[in-house]
Amino acid sequence: QVQLVESGGGLAQPGGSLGLSCAASGSILRTDFMSWYRQGPDQQRELVAQITDGGVTNYAVSVKGRFTISRDNNKNTVYLQMNDLKPEDTAVYYCRADILSLRRDFSTYWGQGTQVTVSS
Repeated sequence: QVQLVESGGGLAQPGGSLGLSCAASGSILRTDFMSWYRQGPDQQRELVAQITDGGVTNYAVSVKGRFTISRDNNKNTVYLQMNDLKPEDTAVYYCRADILSLRRDFSTYWGQGTQVTVSS
């Protein structure tokens, strides 16, 4: 079994910063793409940022230059550093990982979601 556990998030003022982390655990042979998605009120879930196992990153236009995704392959953990936060960044943030298990099953796993609220 594979689990993704998120931590971080909370409340920040506009212009402030928050950090998220997501650790994958269980019967993991290899972790490929790791990503952060978010879903705001009455909105569809959207990709925020993703990173390959080699460290190549991709960002949504709305967060480019403000958010930074990184990962620690030894810990199967992905991070999202969010700076210069805006009210429109308010959403539930989910991590996603594409993982090859020890049983050679390749599947996509999601974290439980963590709330980020940006408000003065």
